[in-house]
Amino acid sequence: MNARRWFLLLLSFFVVIPASAHVGSPDVYADAEAGPYRLSIVIRPALVIPGVADIEVRAQSPEVQRITITPVPLTGEAASHPPVPDLMQQPSNDTSYFTGHLWIMATGSWQIRFAVTGAQGEYTVSIPLPATAMATRTMQRGLGTLLAMFGILLVVGMIGIVGAAAREAKLPPGATPPPANRRAARIAMAVTAVVLVAGVFLGNVWWKSEAASYSEYIYKPLEMNASLVSASLQAPATLHLKLHDPGWFSQRRLDDFIPDHDHLMHLYMIRWPQMDAVFHLHPQPADAGAFSLRLPSVPAGDYRLYADVVHKNGFPETIVGSITVPAIAGVPLAGDDAAGTAPPVTSQTAWSASGDRIFRLPDGYTMIWRSPGKLVAKAPQSFQFDLLDRSSKPATDEALYMGMLGHAAFVKTDGSVFAHIHPNGTMAMAALMMANPQQRMQATNSSSMPGMAMPTEHLPASVGFPYGFPSTGRYRIFVQMKHGSTVETGIFDADVAGATN
Repeated sequence: MNARRWFLLLLSFFVVIPASAHVGSPDVYADAEAGPYRLSIVIRPALVIPGVADIEVRAQSPEVQRITITPVPLTGEAASHPPVPDLMQQPSNDTSYFTGHLWIMATGSWQIRFAVTGAQGEYTVSIPLPATAMATRTMQRGLGTLLAMFGILLVVGMIGIVGAAAREAKLPPGATPPPANRRAARIAMAVTAVVLVAGVFLGNVWWKSEAASYSEYIYKPLEMNASLVSASLQAPATLHLKLHDPGWFSQRRLDDFIPDHDHLMHLYMIRWPQMDAVFHLHPQPADAGAFSLRLPSVPAGDYRLYADVVHKNGFPETIVGSITVPAIAGVPLAGDDAAGTAPPVTSQTAWSASGDRIFRLPDGYTMIWRSPGKLVAKAPQSFQFDLLDRSSKPATDEALYMGMLGHAAFVKTDGSVFAHIHPNGTMAMAALMMANPQQRMQATNSSSMPGMAMPTEHLPASVGFPYGFPSTGRYRIFVQMKHGSTVETGIFDADVAGATN
């Protein structure tokens, strides 16, 4: 193994956060089906590249007996040559709970292939996993001081050993070294000290050079500049988005985006810091790395922009920007574009007697977040939402919104977390379809895999999202469901506590 490889492995102990399609939310949560077997999956990505991803599976089907997991590149020749699978373990008496660990060896788009064996045979399903290091962290001061002390001790000890050898190596035991030997010892010790100090200095130069080289592997998200044209009360405003690559991965391009739910970009536009107005829009490509759209009516203010895109290799990115706009009298919302308003985030969310959280919609419908209970960071949960009609009964005209029963965005109020979630989980749906090309269209429920059609009639007026909050604090959740031709946006607040043992 060459010195560079040793360096990368050593430096891997200090790399902390992998990239994800979201902002500040790297863990992957998924509800998946491997044939007849239903699985709730959590993948906590490798903290380093190369590094180990931790995987948890809760089998919702009691007949599951065995699960193996395999890391496979999502695209390319290597995708056809998977390694030997690893057997997941059952660490407790809970026979439905499995855990496993996998090495992820390179940056890029991966998939974790789950082979599930049970009473009905063996079936597989794959969950995409974007993998890349986000940052490095410095060594802890206490550890650095301890290592420096050991280093000084080694240098002093080496100098002493060389001096003793030059002074006494050729003398019989107990003999007194003559002046010539002492002089030779001093010279040898001085030369040794110079060599060791030079070695430490050159080693430090090499280390910094390798660290700078390794920094090229640290993920640098695309950048986005937003601007308005013809922004006035008399003329509809056009939002222009220009993407820039700050330099990260030589193969990354600005013209290789693929449709995700039939759109090349999903843009969330949230008024900040109130978070009282949200727009889910779908800009159209104008040029390589450029998108634009005519804005709907937008209240004045500062807005955070979160744009989701997926590259052709299945690698998803969330691009963050901001813009200040005047009050805009824009075009009517059309197609899959949607908007919602709520009191500022500091206000309390309405509660029902049963503990459900209620949001009244402008057209008389109601959206309910069913009994969330205590919310704990890093804990996988299923977030269930119902849509009620004007008579407080389940909506009978439920429709698919971009092919699914709903979409949700989980946003932390300090801006450090943004996650666009689907009923299947946190993965980009385009990448999920790439990982499961064998799936065919069939009727199923709200947790169905992409590539499987849902019945367009008699849809349930409820939707669930698998997710786990990445950190403690307050979040605002934007949930969108559709009935008839109306896209409803429910807005809920969540206070997340720390995990307890």
